[in-house]
Amino acid sequence: MAEKFDGIVVGAGPAGIAAALRMAGAGMKVAVIERGEYPGSKNVMGGILYRQPTEELVPRFYEEAPLERPITESRLWLMGDGNVVSIGCRAAAFAEEPHNAYSVLRAKFDQWFASKAVEKGALVLCETVVRDCLTEGDRVVGIRTDRPQGELLADVVVLADGVNSLLARELDMREEIRPDRVAQAVKEVISLPPGKIEDRFNIERGEGVSIEAIGDATRGLVGTAWIYTNRDSISIGVGGLLEGVGHRRLRPNDLIEHFKGLPPVRRLIEGGKTEEYLAHLIPEGGYRSLPRLVGKGVMVVGDAAMLVNGLHREGSNMAMISGKFAGEAAVEAWKRGDFSRRSLEAYVDKLKDSFIIKDLKKYSRALPFFERNPHFFRLYPGLVGRAVAEFLTVDGVPKREKQARIFDILYERGRWNLYRDLYNAWRVLR
Repeated sequence: MAEKFDGIVVGAGPAGIAAALRMAGAGMKVAVIERGEYPGSKNVMGGILYRQPTEELVPRFYEEAPLERPITESRLWLMGDGNVVSIGCRAAAFAEEPHNAYSVLRAKFDQWFASKAVEKGALVLCETVVRDCLTEGDRVVGIRTDRPQGELLADVVVLADGVNSLLARELDMREEIRPDRVAQAVKEVISLPPGKIEDRFNIERGEGVSIEAIGDATRGLVGTAWIYTNRDSISIGVGGLLEGVGHRRLRPNDLIEHFKGLPPVRRLIEGGKTEEYLAHLIPEGGYRSLPRLVGKGVMVVGDAAMLVNGLHREGSNMAMISGKFAGEAAVEAWKRGDFSRRSLEAYVDKLKDSFIIKDLKKYSRALPFFERNPHFFRLYPGLVGRAVAEFLTVDGVPKREKQARIFDILYERGRWNLYRDLYNAWRVLR
């Protein structure tokens, strides 16, 4: 006879473990099913963990979690035409403990995070693939795994199985992923001695830096490249819309090798050794790609629910908070003995009242806009770089003439096209 749980979570990433923490912490009998050898072995993200959502789940986590470096400075690079314009922020608040954000390596952090759910009583089963959901009519009543006699029953199943979420598609809760609503990301972890990291990034011992880069960093694709400092390594990666990658017939490795070869990047990673190479899809469709989040006896969270805000590099925090909300909704349903869709809609209500849906709705027009206007990534970073370089060049040219040169550079797009672009960008981002 199949074993019965109060709740089953598919996927031991941040969203799944957050849901398990809330359910197990309330006394529910919970199982977490993970296909990897251990939590984090199959999981990929850029590498930034935010304090606020993590602390909601594990108070004072920063005192024991395997964190890499606190992010005390954030930089934005506009790259093009051989120039780099760097905009940085080293806020006093970022340097204060507890810090706003930390760099992490998922293979380490996810194992620790999962251990917190185990401490609450959750059972974590690794190296187990969920083949499909068990249903009775239109109600989900459990899962079928690849293990012998691998059926497990539950009152509620939380799908945290990642961006592809075959289970959600099987239940007709979401569509097949579209290439214009997902990014292809590739990442390397490059080892370097801590002292070299601190010298090259101009930071104090133990401090960390995040760098986001657009323009030539992604070969002009709509997307972002990044560099994050760890204790004794650097996480470096590039992500671009899958549609653009396919249209230009690029391989993921082409993107990261190009980024690593740019002079400002090459100097930072020189002499380092690649320890890991990872590729991953990132949901970028935002509000217009949200699937059906709730069904009878089932909820969808994290990347499986397409909950990512690419403009603000927010993914892990949305995953954790969505998992937390789903876990809380499951606990409420468990106490009522009612796992109907209407009962579990409390999860959706919590999302709508939070920053998650509000922010995704705010930027719902952003991705389509930038897809239609790729010159924001292909042209403008280079124009800005050349204009700033002209401004900073001391060459005996009168300043009025220099000012005219700067405007000539910026108007290469066309004066009215420039004004229209700025106005339209303001409209979709405001």
